[in-house]
This record gives sequence, C-alpha cells and structure tokens, in this order.
Amino acid sequence: MAAVGTGPTEQEQESVARANESGRHPVVLVHGLWLLSTSWDRWVDFFTEAGYAVVTPGWPGDPGSVAEAHANPDVFAGTGIGAVADHLQAVVEGLDRKPATIGHSFGGLLVQMLAGRGLSAVTVAIDPAPSRGVLALPMAALRSSSAVLAKPTNRSRAVTLTWEQFRYGFANAVPEDEARTLFEQHHVPGSGTPVFQAAFANMNPATELKVDTKRADRGPMLIISGEHDHQVPPAMAHGGYKKQRKNTDNVTELHDMPGRGHSLTIDSGWREVAQTSLDFIARFVP
Repeated sequence: MAAVGTGPTEQEQESVARANESGRHPVVLVHGLWLLSTSWDRWVDFFTEAGYAVVTPGWPGDPGSVAEAHANPDVFAGTGIGAVADHLQAVVEGLDRKPATIGHSFGGLLVQMLAGRGLSAVTVAIDPAPSRGVLALPMAALRSSSAVLAKPTNRSRAVTLTWEQFRYGFANAVPEDEARTLFEQHHVPGSGTPVFQAAFANMNPATELKVDTKRADRGPMLIISGEHDHQVPPAMAHGGYKKQRKNTDNVTELHDMPGRGHSLTIDSGWREVAQTSLDFIARFVP
C-alpha cells in the first residue's frame, strides 16, 4: 500500500505556523528509514535552546509513535523517495524563509535534494544515503541492505529489521545494552522501496534519487560521516561529498566522526553530532 498524498499534515502545518510566528530562523530535521520524527526529540530541545524554531516533518503516512508503527506496519509500504521529497518540499515552502535543514541517512539524501531545489539556507547531511552518481559500494553496505534486497517482493512491502540486522546496520559502534535500548525505543518498520531505489539508482536514468549539485543557490553544505557506519560507510558519504564540492558557488565541507556508527543521531553521543551541526549552521544562519 503506497503512501497517499504529499500535503503537510495538520500537525506539520501547526509546527510551521509556530515557527513563522516565533520570528526565529527555522531548522528542519528529516529522519531516515526505520525511524520516526520522534527520534529527533533531544535535537529539538537542543536547537530550540540555541535560538532556532524547529520543525520535524515525517514521511507521508508516518504514524505518531513507535507503538503505532509496530501495530500497523503496512502504512509504510510502497513509500518512495520522490513522494517523501515532494512532501518535505510542501512543508518547507510553508515557512516564511528558507530553513537550515538537517537529515540523517535517507534523510541526509532528502535534504540534499531540497538544497538542489533551492529550498535550504544551509544543509547538514549526516551519514547520507547515496544519490545517483555515487559509485562506492562497500561490503558492509551490501550486508546491511540485504535485509531488504534479499527478497524482491520487499520492494512494495514494509520491512521490520531483526535485532541482529539492527545491531549490525545501525548500532554496531555502541555497547550491546545501549543498542538494545535504541532498538526498543526507536526502530520501526520501513518501506523497502527506497532501498531498492538506491540499489539501482546508477542503472536507472529516471531514478528519483537525483540531486542537483550545481545549483548556485544550493547554499552551504556539511556532510558528516561516521567512521564505523555499516549502513552508509564512509566511502559512500565521501562519494557524496566529492559530488557536492564541485559546486563552486557554495561552501561544501566534510566532517568525519571517529568511532561512530549509523546510530550517531540517537545514541548517547548524539550531542557531539548536534553541536557539530549547530556550529556549521550558525556560521551562515546566526
């Protein structure tokens, strides 16, 4: 069952209205696959305390909680990156001014797509999923994506990771007890569609996973890469950076985070990642 519609939800519209009324510069946080917008809760407090108005849009059809997601996993099935990007664009266009955008994993790809549409004042892509043209394909990424790609029928289904798959792909760089807590508190089913889209992006000229890296008003961009990430290994994040740095009209930077895995935005070291993101954003959007 594919997600229906791309318009902002009532909750998202209210969040945008509050941001506009606040007079503060907006920051939009975009989650990736197998997480919900609630995974950003500590980041919301962090950026609010720093003086920004924070908006955390979901993907089309996202339920409101982890419990709801597990109770009705089919709501995620069939959601592709194009629909998510259009949904996020509709949210962002409701803001009075271009926001700073921060995205993790597929969210990191999505914020690059928004920047390529001229919709971001400044962008931070954290362990971003690869766009078309990023050719690196490390074995760790193949093993992580096999949780979905092993069954062709998963393309149109919602896929729930097993504990072992989550441990390897997301939480390999934290102690096991912390990894189990992250699995219980944050992991939700996810659409298999984006994983198949990413796997075949370089063989499909019509893929939705395209990023306009040349746009003059793309804005400054920081790409953050976790040293031990299995889901999006450094070679893939660095490949995205090499594409983006060709944009000579805007600042493009890369920051490698030693010892960190794919869970870096939700695990106990989240604050270091948030501070790195804030420091970059504040250079351009005080």
